[in-house]
Amino acid sequence: MKEISELLFPENTLYAEDHEWAKIEDGVATVGINDYAQDQLGDIVYVELPQVGDSFERGDEFGTVESVKAVSELYMPLSGEIIAVNENLEDSPELINQSPYEEGWIIKIRPDDDNEAEELMEKEAYLSFLKGDD
Repeated sequence: MKEISELLFPENTLYAEDHEWAKIEDGVATVGINDYAQDQLGDIVYVELPQVGDSFERGDEFGTVESVKAVSELYMPLSGEIIAVNENLEDSPELINQSPYEEGWIIKIRPDDDNEAEELMEKEAYLSFLKGDD
């Protein structure tokens, strides 16, 4: 596993305590698990994806990621409707390990409530959270 300082956390991305990330552009949030989560999980071998059209509340489980070490639930960082899933993950789940913010995105959602994004963390706050700072 890498040191926190070796992991990538893009500036224009929001982070949840459950280690999902969300990048909101033009009313659409792209969601995945961040570099810390994929590093902790190890080699990802399977991703269970939701269906396009499914709706979830913030904090709901929307799928799972299976690695050689464990199975981890995926939680919605924002309430909304699934408008796309990354079908490339069905045949190539390792994309999450290789590129968690680009090719390894998991879902795209249309958020229900723009105010929910304010409850997510920006990069510096998330790094403090990971380090256990107050």
